[in-house]
Amino acid sequence: MDTSTLIAVYLPIYIVLFIVVPQQMEMKKAVLLKMKKRKGVIVMTNEVIKKYIGKVCKISTGSFGTNVTGKIIDVNENWLEVQTKKGNELINADFVQSIKIKNI
Repeated sequence: MDTSTLIAVYLPIYIVLFIVVPQQMEMKKAVLLKMKKRKGVIVMTNEVIKKYIGKVCKISTGSFGTNVTGKIIDVNENWLEVQTKKGNELINADFVQSIKIKNI
């Protein structure tokens, strides 16, 4: 193959893999950090969540995911184990925006 053909084929692949993708990852990290540091936002601690173990709650993760309705089984480190109709789900506590207790 000619050198110019190799450059024409592999240069775009190189640019995407080593320049564009890492920049997108850095932007996602920056957005997450900015959201965490917003004024008035309090990081939810495990002690607050542990009060709701055994209760049926609606957990909202905001724009990063969906709403989950189920019974909180366990809180371990940064993870919530929730029993839903579909089965057990694990939710990262860093992304939890609100927890609403459902009255049965």
